Amino acid sequence: MRTDSSPGNLPAREHLPATDAGTAVLDVVIPVYNEEKDLQPCVLRLHEHLKRTFPYAFRITVADNASTDTTPQVAARLAERLPEVTSFRLEQKGRGRALRTVWSASDAPVLAYMDVDLSTDLNALLPLVAPLISGHSDLAIGSRLSRSSRVVRGAKREFISRTYNLILRGSLQARFSDAQCGFKAIRRDVAQELLPLVEDTGWFFDTEMLVLAERAGLRIHEVPVDWVDDPDSTVHIVKTATDDLKGVWRVGRALATGSLSLDRLTRPFGDDPRDRDLTDVPKGLARQLVGFCVVGGLSTLFYLLLYSVFRSFSGAQVANALALLVSAIANTAANRRLTFGVRGPGGAVRHQAQGLVVFGIGLALTSGSLAALGAATSDPSHSTELAVLIAANLAATVLRFLLFRAWVFPDRQGGTPSPSSSPEPAAHRPVQPFGPAATRSGGDTHPRLPQRPTASPAPYDTTSHDTAPYDTDSYDTASYDTAPYRADDAVDRSWRDSTMQLHAVRPHDHDPRNAR
Repeated sequence: MRTDSSPGNLPAREHLPATDAGTAVLDVVIPVYNEEKDLQPCVLRLHEHLKRTFPYAFRITVADNASTDTTPQVAARLAERLPEVTSFRLEQKGRGRALRTVWSASDAPVLAYMDVDLSTDLNALLPLVAPLISGHSDLAIGSRLSRSSRVVRGAKREFISRTYNLILRGSLQARFSDAQCGFKAIRRDVAQELLPLVEDTGWFFDTEMLVLAERAGLRIHEVPVDWVDDPDSTVHIVKTATDDLKGVWRVGRALATGSLSLDRLTRPFGDDPRDRDLTDVPKGLARQLVGFCVVGGLSTLFYLLLYSVFRSFSGAQVANALALLVSAIANTAANRRLTFGVRGPGGAVRHQAQGLVVFGIGLALTSGSLAALGAATSDPSHSTELAVLIAANLAATVLRFLLFRAWVFPDRQGGTPSPSSSPEPAAHRPVQPFGPAATRSGGDTHPRLPQRPTASPAPYDTTSHDTAPYDTDSYDTASYDTAPYRADDAVDRSWRDSTMQLHAVRPHDHDPRNAR
């Protein structure tokens, strides 16, 4: 349960806002480096698939990472022939740099990327972005390690992939299953806040983005994919693995020291269903009791161990006070993070000070129990002391939980104005949509996302190229125009919030030419 009432930097999750007709809802980025051979068939296949199956306007962006072959010319020709295709030219290498630059400049509310080899079956693209369009999730990733995924690749790459994800689970406590699958999507409002926190500009970009998003409490949707590995992949496995391990160490250290301001990624209080008030139901009580019991059990074992150590060179009262002090500090810190879900350094000193007051009450109970035992018998055994202390600690534990819940980590939502009784922050206030789609007859104030025309002209001109409409020899390779972008450049194109009604998706999303 969150104990803060800050509005958060991210707006509440909603259906994507309506946009002007023709504005792209989805921007699919294809980062490339020296891919003059594979780029054209990849873009043509993706474009045809989206034209046939995707119900909203889209854009395909080729992000050229300082290629030294004819990749820029191929991208420029595709952009000239296909109105839904654009090309960006970056003068520095790095997949992460390319994605950060293009995503920051894009005006589409849903941003995605996929590898140029199209190893992932394109039928997974619509399930990937659907949770983002509906407002259910913040990010979406394809997973090759899901039980229902169907993957064709060598044993070496399978071993490396599973080992890497095990490392992430063990070192960074990652809960997503596949960090390296080149098939991901993110909402633009989330990307605007998340990307400035991601430092890596290479292959570790994906992992760092997902770890930070997960730690910030954002929702990540996973889609099982069908994957056929590209045997001609140019990825250098050893160098990539080395850079990834360095990135794991860097991110783990930053998380441990608290140097990342993940609070900027929080949603407004009340967006999470667990923040809502329910009549006569203590919010989060069951989960808090479980967490408190687990922490309390471990703290009791820690306390008894410390008491036994301190008792070897001091009296019973001194050993009890020292053991209870150390264990109380650890117990407060653990309950603060695990039981009551308080993150970040804010208020940590005050919480520890209040925890020490609770410690004093527990000390009085346990010390009083030892004093009563001493009055009852002149020389109690060590096992008798431990039994009395366990009983006293049980009583102190119940009191500690009640004080933690009501005083140290109280539920502060009740003191904040409800959304219905106070004006909504301007950054999160729904507004009327703009453009021609804003006004409809009959008072319909919920415009829909722009639809593709049912009858589209033939996207490829076959009259002027009888044998090969995309023959590279038939174009002037010296004449092309791409927009130069520098790393970390951002274009501020704000888009507004409004609620909308989604259309049903056409069920015939199947490519008969796809053998997979």
